[in-house]
Amino acid sequence: MSIHKEGFKTIFLVLIVFTALYLGVSWLLADNAELSKIISNIVLGIGLVIFIIVLQFFRNPTRTTPKNVNHIIAPADGKVVVIEEVDEPEFLKTRCKQISIFMSPFNVHVNRNPVSGVVEFCKYHAGKYLVAWHPKSSTENERTSIAIKTSDGKRVLFRQIAGALARRIVWYVKEGTPVEQGEEFGFIKFGSRVDIFIPLEAKVLVKIGDKPVGGETVIAEW
Repeated sequence: MSIHKEGFKTIFLVLIVFTALYLGVSWLLADNAELSKIISNIVLGIGLVIFIIVLQFFRNPTRTTPKNVNHIIAPADGKVVVIEEVDEPEFLKTRCKQISIFMSPFNVHVNRNPVSGVVEFCKYHAGKYLVAWHPKSSTENERTSIAIKTSDGKRVLFRQIAGALARRIVWYVKEGTPVEQGEEFGFIKFGSRVDIFIPLEAKVLVKIGDKPVGGETVIAEW
């Protein structure tokens, strides 16, 4: 398992901060060896725990995508919290089925293309930081909307949504770019949500409470 490139800076900063704290305690309490050892060990312990948490958050496991033109793959790890029919007014402008996946800070946060095709639409929106499961987070939070048109003309829109902790959304695609099912298209830092909007004729294969694996779990099919 590798570490995602988005984590390199954060991991480096965590190391620098706790190394500085550890050395600072040793220097400030140089005249009291016993107290210095106790506090230094506390700082070291806390630092190791936080470092391990940050490492697991930025893990980037290898995924094997069962590529199939009739399948819609989970764009993210997490828990299915919404399955409903809605109107998608931003780009599709039609009635759709919405599937929402909530990503806790302990999930893998790599986002992957649910289908193959060409990116028709990609737009970033600044916004609020409501908790990711809030009903209005899909339209009011900071978010990025991406739509892919498949080779047979079907359209799928998916949306990266920032949560109360997630304050940085990263995406690597742009309009006109061909993309492959299961390939990485973005990353969200520290807890968030991904919504996916699919045509009404698509059959949903997951239910509320399911925990799909991004890039592997088939969540719907044509």
